[in-house]
Amino acid sequence: MLMSKRMSGLHPYVPGEQPKDRVYIKLNANENPYPPSESVQNAVLEFVKNHPEKMGLYPDPDSNELRAAIADMLNQSGGVLCRAKIDGKKVLPSDEDKLAFTVTPDMIYCGNGSDEVLSFLFYAFFDSSKKFVMPEFTYSFYPVYAGFYDIPIDCVPLKADWSLDTSEMIKRAALNNGGIIFANPNAPTGIGLKRSDVLQMLKAANQDEIFVVDEAYVDFGGESCISLLSDFKNLVIVRTFSKSLCGAGQRLGYIVANPELVNIVTTVKNSVNHFPIDAIAQVSGTAACRDVAYYVDTSRRIVQERDKFYDFLKENGFFVIKSQTNFLFAKHQKIGGEKLYKAVKENGILIRHFATKGIEEFVRISIGTPHQMEMLAQAILKAIK
Repeated sequence: MLMSKRMSGLHPYVPGEQPKDRVYIKLNANENPYPPSESVQNAVLEFVKNHPEKMGLYPDPDSNELRAAIADMLNQSGGVLCRAKIDGKKVLPSDEDKLAFTVTPDMIYCGNGSDEVLSFLFYAFFDSSKKFVMPEFTYSFYPVYAGFYDIPIDCVPLKADWSLDTSEMIKRAALNNGGIIFANPNAPTGIGLKRSDVLQMLKAANQDEIFVVDEAYVDFGGESCISLLSDFKNLVIVRTFSKSLCGAGQRLGYIVANPELVNIVTTVKNSVNHFPIDAIAQVSGTAACRDVAYYVDTSRRIVQERDKFYDFLKENGFFVIKSQTNFLFAKHQKIGGEKLYKAVKENGILIRHFATKGIEEFVRISIGTPHQMEMLAQAILKAIK
């Protein structure tokens, strides 16, 4: 047999549907419905037109300019875009998101999307000799990486209200003497923990084990835990350009952590691919971070449309969870999740249905533009009448 033995244990991640047979309104992959800012578009065009020779050269292996731009963006916004204040040309953090210290470039590691970053974290900090703790329903790439690296998992069921059972997670982590990972806000539920809740978890957790908070969706109303980094050296925060920064096509993700942990992840990177982020992605990512106000505005627009669509679903017989993300997780009493997904698809719109036991009656709806959401509303009304 040509295939290695370890291949038989792999269970690949299944991404949101990407059909090629027709053009759909895509509300199934939590992408941002708005394009990158004009300054990002211009930066990429200028780079390709005026510096074509750089397309044939290796990029900065450490993405230094991008890391500095990310750090500056976080300091300006406090880590939550939708609550940041726009004062003329300046962006300032909301009072609740102000940081007591300055995020510096050496606290940032950049990779090809947060999925690659997560892969390196799993390799660097989770051990095959002990279980790590994660919620039962959360980002489904976590168990994929666990299988890839042969790391055992201890899944903790969610509470009856679909929130994380933080006390049980800490209890299990202590029993396993292992690390913890969870998305905050969580996916696919959309519920976020308060920063104070995460603080209590960190205080109770083993300081010698890694504690990973995945903040992919925090810019839409969650509470970032960046401010906790000064007191907890085992904390790693994972972030992405794919959601609030309109950059799913760029493949950029990063971590914020103390420099020692950043150096460890960098060692993993340099053992796999010394040049992880291409030159154009570095240019576009840097330009996005320097145009913070644009992304504050788009994040707010998505939040407003999300809350409006939440009311629509509630008014039309759905059980829907109040969200702090760019999606809604909902089910209807009269029509199952798969049937609703198919009915909406027939009308040219994609939403996400999970066949996973326990959430199979739900659909996850990414928030699009007002026009896209109106189209979806009409398709849903047609399906449930």
